[in-house]
Amino acid sequence: GSGDGQGQILQRFPEKDWEDNPFPQGIELFCQPSGWQLFTERNPPTFFVAVLTDINSERHYCACFTFWEAVESTQPQSHPRNGEEEEEESSSPVQPAQLFAPKSLVLVSRLDHAEVFRNSLGLIYTIYVDGLSVSLENVIGNLLTCTIPITGGAQ
Repeated sequence: GSGDGQGQILQRFPEKDWEDNPFPQGIELFCQPSGWQLFTERNPPTFFVAVLTDINSERHYCACFTFWEAVESTQPQSHPRNGEEEEEESSSPVQPAQLFAPKSLVLVSRLDHAEVFRNSLGLIYTIYVDGLSVSLENVIGNLLTCTIPITGGAQ
């Protein structure tokens, strides 16, 4: 059709809302302010950070890393026939142009650390596109976890 679509959340961490930090509703609309459109060329990845303010006037920094993936066409196109002519030339389907759809990785935080967000989302993107056999859940867990040693005690 027109190439316009609607975004959907494929995966999120954590899977359930935290009491003090609920999942932002409508985030899929926010990630693509111009709309979810298909393109005939693969665009370079983009990154931006915006500030969302909740009902309690608390800031949430929303980092969005978007890249484009090739999509499979679901409708093959056929050559049009001219009237009643029975030409045997080529009745095979015409291959449609390759289309690319946006995919976004989003990090929402109460902290304002744009460079850390860019690096973290870039690492997740690299693991995803390189097809590395690393669990994304483990990567995200490692990115979000740090050990603080007790003063004078064992780490």
